[in-house]
Amino acid sequence: MTPKERVRAVFEGRAPDRVPIAHISVSSRVASQILGRDAYVGGGMNQWREAVALWNGDDAHAEFCERARQDAIAIAIALDHDVVRPDYWRDSRRPAARLDEHTFRYETPDGSQWEVMRLDPVTELYSAVARSPRPELQVSDLEAVVARAEEDAERYRPRVDDFPEACYALEKVGHEREVRGPGVSTSIPVGQPAWLEATLLRPDLVGRYLDAQVTRSIRNTEVLARIGIRLFFGGGDFASNLGPMYSPRVFHDLMLPRLERVSEACHRAGAYHLFGTDGNVWPVAEDLYGRSGIDGHYELDRRAGMDILKVHERYPHITMVGNISSFTLHTGSPAEVAAETRACLFEAKQTNKVIAGCSNIIVPETPLQNVEAMLRAISECR
Repeated sequence: MTPKERVRAVFEGRAPDRVPIAHISVSSRVASQILGRDAYVGGGMNQWREAVALWNGDDAHAEFCERARQDAIAIAIALDHDVVRPDYWRDSRRPAARLDEHTFRYETPDGSQWEVMRLDPVTELYSAVARSPRPELQVSDLEAVVARAEEDAERYRPRVDDFPEACYALEKVGHEREVRGPGVSTSIPVGQPAWLEATLLRPDLVGRYLDAQVTRSIRNTEVLARIGIRLFFGGGDFASNLGPMYSPRVFHDLMLPRLERVSEACHRAGAYHLFGTDGNVWPVAEDLYGRSGIDGHYELDRRAGMDILKVHERYPHITMVGNISSFTLHTGSPAEVAAETRACLFEAKQTNKVIAGCSNIIVPETPLQNVEAMLRAISECR
């Protein structure tokens, strides 16, 4: 089987010739060790590299974009992915000032709002270390936020050219491997308390905000499916190891009907809808897996209790992506990493419904011997 045939078999519940592989994300440091050169992938490191490129001018930024596209494919091929991630984290804001090697200042055009971002080279996080005073978002502010989101969604008319990374990946490897499609994220912003309060005090506003996301998602699906994207990776983080960050009732009333609409749009286009979050989602499993119409769950988190065999027993139509723990890969011994990898592959073969891989980012400080132990176990057992 080709990688593409292998992935299609899993979504259809047929036995592939071997377990398909897709690691959700790879840090720049680990990818650089594997490729033997600086790899323009990862999280904050890639955002900082883009800031450097933008600071150095349009030609430098064009060079960065091309290198980032190439390296996203290069690391996928080096790791023998059956599903290719075409792009990694980006930050397209042009810096207003460079304060030192790792630190940039960003400003609004009138200079009234500013933010200072700094790279930590060890963790590869590019984070705000200072910003202009701004009031914390309140529920009373959300009406204006939602109105802008609705206006933007109404005007939104995506074109193929708006997705250069997906187009590049399709051209280079789409004949053989599946390319992960963007643009169908559907989530409540759980990192801002006002939105969580609004799920109880103003669910109408949260619903309208989600509807604006759905409008954009459906239009993206229609455009990208026409050029060959069949796997749409959407969703949004909303759970920890202890469970969801909002109640099952909120998920049922607000998230479920919107996920159904995105699933229907994907299916009309002959594509699959995958929802992404790590954490324990068992409290909403009946809605997420049983009613929403999604075809798969990525970032399936073994350490959070998302057991492959239990999910498959209750929801045999769901394709699961991940389930090798980023935590184990980072902190475990090579023997522990190999054991967890073999367990994941064994369960994948029992169900024929798994694309195995690290369930979240392979973090920068992951020991290379642990990565090698995982890759060796995959080669021996898939």
